[in-house]
Amino acid sequence: MIHIFPRIRHLFTRLRYPGSRRYWERRYAQGGDSGAGSSGVLAAYKSSVLNDFAKTQHIRSVVELGCGDGQQLQLAEYPAYTGLDIAASAVARCRDLFAGDSSKNFAHYDPFHFEPADFQADMAISLEVIFHLTEDNLYRFYLQHLFALSRHWVIVFSSDEADPTGGVFPHFRQRQFSADVPEGWVLRERMANPHRDRSVSDFFVFERR
Repeated sequence: MIHIFPRIRHLFTRLRYPGSRRYWERRYAQGGDSGAGSSGVLAAYKSSVLNDFAKTQHIRSVVELGCGDGQQLQLAEYPAYTGLDIAASAVARCRDLFAGDSSKNFAHYDPFHFEPADFQADMAISLEVIFHLTEDNLYRFYLQHLFALSRHWVIVFSSDEADPTGGVFPHFRQRQFSADVPEGWVLRERMANPHRDRSVSDFFVFERR
């Protein structure tokens, strides 16, 4: 009998989860943030890697698919930036936060009605977004759109393994995303994360062939 209770608790948790789109909209609308990975040590690490890469490769424009609440972005040093997010409340928050910065623009991302050609950039980035796309169709749309946004480079900060938890956390699902990268792209580098005590993610740098 005691083994039944964890299963019931797990089922109840999943039934309460409204899906990734509604989860993140509700979270931002209620004043929540993008999580610990968007501030502190991890934010500093990610920004350092991305800023250095942008400077070294002479990146003039960056588009981020899943910009969140803009905390991470405050450390970015890009000539031109476009942030897209599935949560309209996150987009509104970013517009307010960067209202005085003409180099940054934001737009709502609707995966079912989206044209990547409208937001082309030298580099597209995805920072710990993939494992929050718990629905298969949204994940497939996201990955297609992410790579279609970029003229040259795509950088992903994520894990790259199948979910080992069996779905214990309904809003978090690890994926072996590198197997689903669209044709025409090659992995140039995988940078090991020195802060594995804080995040399961590594940097993956893809270049268009």
